[in-house]
Amino acid sequence: MGTPPQAPAVTLSGRTLITGIFGDPVEHSLSPAMHNAAYAALGIDRVYVPFHVPPAQLRSAIRAIPALGILGVNVTVPHKEHAARLIAHLSPEAKLLGATNCIVNRGAHLYGDNTDARGLELALRELGAAVGGGRVAIVIGAGGGAAAAVLASKRLGARRIVIANRTRRRAIGLASRFARPKPEVRGLDALLDRELLSGAALVINATSAGLSSSDFPALDYKSTPADCVFYDLLYAAAPSAFLKPAIALGRRSADGALMLLNQGVLAFRLFNRMTPPADVMRKTLFERLGRPLG
Repeated sequence: MGTPPQAPAVTLSGRTLITGIFGDPVEHSLSPAMHNAAYAALGIDRVYVPFHVPPAQLRSAIRAIPALGILGVNVTVPHKEHAARLIAHLSPEAKLLGATNCIVNRGAHLYGDNTDARGLELALRELGAAVGGGRVAIVIGAGGGAAAAVLASKRLGARRIVIANRTRRRAIGLASRFARPKPEVRGLDALLDRELLSGAALVINATSAGLSSSDFPALDYKSTPADCVFYDLLYAAAPSAFLKPAIALGRRSADGALMLLNQGVLAFRLFNRMTPPADVMRKTLFERLGRPLG
């Protein structure tokens, strides 16, 4: 094994401009590595800092953004939905999704946006997901990630979307946010419905399950078409329990690393009002995950 890639050296001064990420936990985040590599490549005096913000301190942390002159922050678990309720000025997308993953400092106002659906859409297009022609997009889960998955699927042209979730009431609430065609709501038994799965073009895991084999619901992978795409919003160095059976069958599969990369590029533009070197961010992220660029 080679030497792990080192973060670029950063020299801080009173002129250094700050961006960052609020999360709890946050030490695992790969966003600082991506953004700081982009700053180094551009040769600009900026830094991206991870801030550990417990839920009880989120309101205070957001209020501190203008006072400290922070250009903007990403917001990650468990703060996305709470942050949206604390920001007066939200993009239409953040309002629709009921969550924000970007807070941008625009002087007199803080502006909340959500780049998750756009990041996921770009990832699915790169994978060649084809959901047109009456084929089905299946979204597992009913939280904030599932909302982004539904919106991304609609933008890809899906006319039939099925939300499969353990709690039906929560899934109905999610489906009600979207205009026609409204997503269908099913229980987790949908994942064993051969007729439904035979028409699936896309299956997205938008739950916290999948990193271990013990807590992921049963899914009839063999009933899906050969060109069905499996996507896990979670990302890790190794394939998740959700993705392993799909990979074994030769299905196109990917995890949330591509989504993380794409939403990071979009966030960089929002914070800095400039285009980042996306190739540098991609190389840094994939090196940290210990995988080829693809």
